[in-house]
Amino acid sequence: MSQITILLLYLLAAVAFATSRLSRDIAMSGRTLGAAVAISCVAIVIHAQALHSVVGLGEGLNLSIASAVSLIALQLALIGLLAAIEPALRGMSAGLLLLAAIASLPLAAEPQVSEGAVLGWQMRAHILISMFAYGMLTAGAIVAVYALLQDRRLRAGRFASGNALFAPLETTEKMLFAVTAVGFAGLVLSIVSGFAFVENLFAQHLVHKTALSLLALLLFGILLGGRIFAGWRGKRAVYLYLCGFALLCLAYFGSRFILEEILNRSWS
Repeated sequence: MSQITILLLYLLAAVAFATSRLSRDIAMSGRTLGAAVAISCVAIVIHAQALHSVVGLGEGLNLSIASAVSLIALQLALIGLLAAIEPALRGMSAGLLLLAAIASLPLAAEPQVSEGAVLGWQMRAHILISMFAYGMLTAGAIVAVYALLQDRRLRAGRFASGNALFAPLETTEKMLFAVTAVGFAGLVLSIVSGFAFVENLFAQHLVHKTALSLLALLLFGILLGGRIFAGWRGKRAVYLYLCGFALLCLAYFGSRFILEEILNRSWS
């Protein structure tokens, strides 16, 4: 029942943010914005509670692929809520909340647990930092696709009332690089903590995951360096970001699928 509630609340919040962005009536826009923020907050709290009961309590941690996707969904919702501070980004907030609604669904198939596998604080910190980085960079990938769609619409001269949902391209790119910077920092911490805290890394058959993560880190670093020192923007920056994100997805979800579903090995 909670999953249906979460889904409906995220969808209502998405509609409210989109309506607030499209409305030309200032009073109506303000009311729908207030409703969107309130509904988003309630949905995020319920989602966080549901996720907490599934992931585990105390010293336990139970991160399956479904719960990991749902955790990313929660982060998308939080980023969408924060993005709404900028009026031009409220259309994007609606999109992020819509995706959060869809990505929260796998949690319904996960059983609630009283405790997960007992892990030291170091491993719990490493896993949570990793998920934070993946969540941020997932949001960045969505922003990157959003920027591509926006660029194509502008080049094609497609002007319609729905264009109000798109922020100015420069604003979208600024958000992309801001998210990239935060995700890059999280990924650095994730990799460093992995080397510091994960024992028998090679015995766990996680070499490919580490290598792919390092390649993704390199691409994100090149992207940020190009932005800072050469003013990179546009399609070149977006495609480089998406290449880095594809490597990161392969490193995490691909490695996890192979380990758990094919090799029948534990992730941790």
